[in-house]
Amino acid sequence: MTHPQLTIEPIDDLIDVPRQIRVSGLASGQQVQLRTRTYRGQQQLWQSQAVFQADANGTIDLSTQAPLSGSYEGVDPMGLIWSQRPEQEGEREVFGAQVTDPICTEVEVVGDTVQLAGQLVQRLAAPGVQRVEIRENGLVGTVFIPATAGPHPAVMILNGSGGGINEPRAALYASHGYLAFALAYFKAPGLSDYISNTPLEYFKKGLDWLRQTYAPLNDFVAINGQSRGGELVLLLASIYPKDVSAVVAYVPGAVVHSGQNAADPAIGREGPAWLLNGEPLTHVWANNKTATWAPYDEGPAPHRHEKAILTALQDPEAVERARIPVERIQAPIILLSGTDDGAWPSSLYSQMVVERLTQYGYTHEVQWVDTPDAGHSIVFPYIPTTQLIYTHPVSKRVSTSGGRPDANALSDATSWSAIKAFLSRAQRGKKQ
Repeated sequence: MTHPQLTIEPIDDLIDVPRQIRVSGLASGQQVQLRTRTYRGQQQLWQSQAVFQADANGTIDLSTQAPLSGSYEGVDPMGLIWSQRPEQEGEREVFGAQVTDPICTEVEVVGDTVQLAGQLVQRLAAPGVQRVEIRENGLVGTVFIPATAGPHPAVMILNGSGGGINEPRAALYASHGYLAFALAYFKAPGLSDYISNTPLEYFKKGLDWLRQTYAPLNDFVAINGQSRGGELVLLLASIYPKDVSAVVAYVPGAVVHSGQNAADPAIGREGPAWLLNGEPLTHVWANNKTATWAPYDEGPAPHRHEKAILTALQDPEAVERARIPVERIQAPIILLSGTDDGAWPSSLYSQMVVERLTQYGYTHEVQWVDTPDAGHSIVFPYIPTTQLIYTHPVSKRVSTSGGRPDANALSDATSWSAIKAFLSRAQRGKKQ
């Protein structure tokens, strides 16, 4: 008689590597429950579960079989990971306290006469990746250096309206061979607590420092930003086109925005976010005839910030004054968006960017990955995508990022695959 066995392959690998989870040795048609438990963030428990039925061979394979019931639907080899929910309501931190710490998930198989257990380990940082804190020349951030011998192509990573330092994304970039510089620009030690009046020269300094310090391979420096950072990378590449080798814009804006949710209360959310040569850049809320915060402010939480932004886009003159001149960029561009973005209309904004580039006969590659029903929180695979409601880290407003968990999980996977291939092509183009 064959004994039931749980197999997870690979057991220990990078976070973006899918796993094959199989149960063998069951009776034909036998039903069992698979459960996962992961301690994330500040040791908060996240869990998922699903019931499966063994095939005629007594096997369950998550890469080919859908659950009968449970935390997710359909065939998805990593469904038990992205469908996890926190035991503590409102918990959203899916990574560990240190990005170098592994994320360990217990997998259990429970049924009549069956009790199996295994473990799945995900890593942001591959073995040998070095983490270096940067607090010099006025710059605040973290560099992650690949384990392989250099020089390496480089990526500068910029966060959105939550501020801080995006170490998880930088660690994963380094694990794929990129010298990754996660640069903070507010809400980090020694910096402002707010996005208001951020000088764009700070980022030029960051790009210059990165080149001078690490001499990237073929002078390749891409910039990666999400949300306000997505707006920012398009803006920076248009102002400093010679300094940017490729643009990765997650859920970006096509126009310059005001401080919004990350604004200094003393300045207000309609005050400027960005300064150039000491002067504020014209943003879409300035002298806007149709803009109103009412659709965002009114009614019960969770609030949908996108509704207010859409009112501002109804004034074509204000939109045109605030449009980012993306046609000045001199590098390949990839845009990642979701059609149900609750923070702002990233799908519409990406379309606006593509249309403007087409209008100007842009000669570099432009790729747009738009996921139906996905929201604002596009990260990378394979992490929980179930927590759509959040308290904004600066304004403390309870809002929704939009999307469905399954669509957000699909967006995480497809966007990251597209980005890796895009950057490889951009590097080849840089060599020529």
